[in-house]
Amino acid sequence: MIFLTVGTQFPFDRLVKAVDEAAGANGFNEQIVAQIGDSSYCPENFEAAPSVEKAVFDQHFNKADSIVSHAGMGTITMALDHRKPLLVMPRLKKYGEVVNNHQLAIAKKFEQLGYLLVAYSAEDVPGKMKQLKCFMPQERKPCADIVAARISTFLNELSKT
Repeated sequence: MIFLTVGTQFPFDRLVKAVDEAAGANGFNEQIVAQIGDSSYCPENFEAAPSVEKAVFDQHFNKADSIVSHAGMGTITMALDHRKPLLVMPRLKKYGEVVNNHQLAIAKKFEQLGYLLVAYSAEDVPGKMKQLKCFMPQERKPCADIVAARISTFLNELSKT
């Protein structure tokens, strides 16, 4: 089962429609369950709800073989923590989906690290969904010492001013 989630703050019709079209293609035989926000697009090929309670969300997330989502840090972190294969499509400023392209930057970096797959356009979604079946994310290793050193450097620089 694939769990599609677009977060709770804004709808993401571009992603929902792309997944719906991929799900309707010949040869696609996976169940999709979705949390699609206040979407104006109504999917035809899978079950979708605007929002679900946290317990239900967690149930879908845990049951899913893979996750498809916007490139939000909450979903990315949760997928990595649960070792779930993840496909993201970043929300983009040019479509009015976000105020800047921070999700694009996040997606590129996490893709470089081997943590997730990225669909940079709706046309990428069907192929990436096929790749998702055999994608295994790199294991994320905590780097607390590096983070602490960066914070320390920053604080030291602040104290000099």
